[in-house]
Amino acid sequence: MAYKDLRQWINALESAGELKRIKTEVDPVLEIAEITDRVSKSRDKSGMLGGPALLFENSKGGRIPVLINQFGSERRMRMALEVDSLDEISSRIRQFMDVKSPQGLLDKVRMLPMLAELSKFFPKTVSTGPCKESIQKGGLDLNQLPILKCWPRDAGKFITLPCVITRDPKTGKRNVGMYRMQVFDGLTAGMHWQRQKVGAEHYREMLRRGAERECPQAAVDIMARTSGGSQIPDEGLPSGKMEVAVALGTDPAVTFSAIVPAPPDVEEYLVAGFLRQQPVELVKCETVDLEVPAASEIILEGYVNLDELRTEGPFGDHTGFYSLADLYPVFHLTCISCRKDPIYATTIVGKPPQEDAYMGKAVERIFLPLMRLTIPEVLDINLPVEGVFHNLMIVSIRKSYPGQARKVMNAIWSLGQAMFTKCIVVVDEDVNVQDLAEVTLKALNNIDPERDIQFTLGPVDSLDHASRLPNFGSKMGIDATRKWTSEGFNRPWPGEILMDDETKRRVDSKWKTLVKELGMA
Repeated sequence: MAYKDLRQWINALESAGELKRIKTEVDPVLEIAEITDRVSKSRDKSGMLGGPALLFENSKGGRIPVLINQFGSERRMRMALEVDSLDEISSRIRQFMDVKSPQGLLDKVRMLPMLAELSKFFPKTVSTGPCKESIQKGGLDLNQLPILKCWPRDAGKFITLPCVITRDPKTGKRNVGMYRMQVFDGLTAGMHWQRQKVGAEHYREMLRRGAERECPQAAVDIMARTSGGSQIPDEGLPSGKMEVAVALGTDPAVTFSAIVPAPPDVEEYLVAGFLRQQPVELVKCETVDLEVPAASEIILEGYVNLDELRTEGPFGDHTGFYSLADLYPVFHLTCISCRKDPIYATTIVGKPPQEDAYMGKAVERIFLPLMRLTIPEVLDINLPVEGVFHNLMIVSIRKSYPGQARKVMNAIWSLGQAMFTKCIVVVDEDVNVQDLAEVTLKALNNIDPERDIQFTLGPVDSLDHASRLPNFGSKMGIDATRKWTSEGFNRPWPGEILMDDETKRRVDSKWKTLVKELGMA
């Protein structure tokens, strides 16, 4: 059964010994972050990293408990998605993708059970829900929430685990994204949707429409002027408002769906339904025309002025460095609704490993079958935590023709968020990409740097502080596969050192005795 809300998830964590309640008074300004950072880098008795989820019951200056590190271990990530292995989700995705067009009546009949199962995942709107237990439209103040300041040089307090809901002005499709929000004051916050994010595209489309109404000639300039990373002030932008809702403290499937790189036409609410195997129940907002998860702990309703940008940041980011200050739209609060005695769910990012590392590894497993739709020769991928996901991707392929590794690199750079990957290393199918020691040994032995490394220019992550320009820079691909004669390599390729199977069997039969004699028992 799916977790119906955050509270049921917390109960499950506690029952499994995966959550600790902290009764000591702690300050949301820096202290919670420092405690969580220490815990996330600690090991349990079995040597596993991550530490427990933490529920701070006595945050300074308020009575709202703070939940953090809920996804901060491999085990909890599996618990959140209710699987024994993250590859189970990949298998389910592949089953749906492998469905072929029905060729006759019998094929159509066979498809009915799968279509019926799919229909269970679509969200449904209900009349009310727990997030409506308290509705506040006057006397609003974001500072009543225990919002964290995570690092000493952060520009202020940041909402770090929000599900930000917007609507495509062209299609009406909803999007749920996760964009940090710097609290400017009690009524406003920064909306840090980077220019490649879907929320930013909804914002740009609203700007285009406004510009076309006010000055058709100006509409063509909108792309270069907006959504962060532009360093261009807001003079001359068209007026108008874009409605936004923010859900805080959702069930784990909804929270996770906000970071999954779903296909453009698939709503995150449907992704969440697929992950939890039950539809997400939604309720209408009070002051904006949007639907939000009914079981959320806290809902923030408001709008973004199209012609208003404000400096947001710096912010200590998952790269391990502070992302720089830049111009972003401003969220204006119009309503807060919440459960009675709400719980504030949050996270911190910084030098890995942190909670986001385990969320990112889950995305890696889910993204693999989607990647293989367009790049079928890909067998496995690894986005090492230390590479903070957009800096390094290791890819194994089944090589069938010369130059295929370079084809794969360019294909990856054309895929959604994968376009930001700074370095791609392509290896042969017999290399375990999850074993960094094996990758290092074989990749570095297999390359001639001048021949096998290629560079290209293109969009880079907004958080890349080393790129030559904001959002634009270079990337590197390394072909670490065996080189063929058809690729111009005419020398013999040496064999790998491996013991023969017969000798292994003979030693296996003696190994228990040898272990005792060697003192290794």
